[in-house]
Amino acid sequence: MSALGFDDWYALTQLYADYASAVDSGDWDLWPEFFTDDCVYRLQPRENFERGLPLATLRFESKGMLKDRVYGIRETLFHDPYYQRHIVGTPVIRKLDGDRIHAEANYAVIRTKLSALSTVFNAGRTLDEIVRTPAGFKFASRLVIYDSEMIPNSIIYPI
Repeated sequence: MSALGFDDWYALTQLYADYASAVDSGDWDLWPEFFTDDCVYRLQPRENFERGLPLATLRFESKGMLKDRVYGIRETLFHDPYYQRHIVGTPVIRKLDGDRIHAEANYAVIRTKLSALSTVFNAGRTLDEIVRTPAGFKFASRLVIYDSEMIPNSIIYPI
């Protein structure tokens, strides 16, 4: 892939929009389907990322691990229910490497608990590697780098 044509650009931006819509809807079976089978999803504080430290808040290394997290969300994790709403910036293509797109996008997640005001829950950027599959573009790697060193005591839903 030497340049991204309009159809590919549209499909890429639709991938980001569809991902946000899926995780905001709470239909958790959709989430793993945005990834390749052999994928990486990591949620990591900016300080650790910039210092090259491996510690991450969440780290999954296959679609099977993502599906396990979905099972955990539904069946084993107990928490106060809340809604989340992603606001995602337009992805910036950083590099085209053969059939792999390296892209970055800023995000903010607003959380609303049922009896409370909405608050900014998490903000940062994603560093993504996206590949074309027969089913369309998929994330081969998604590094979610959040800016704040302070996070709630638990992150239940994917960012």
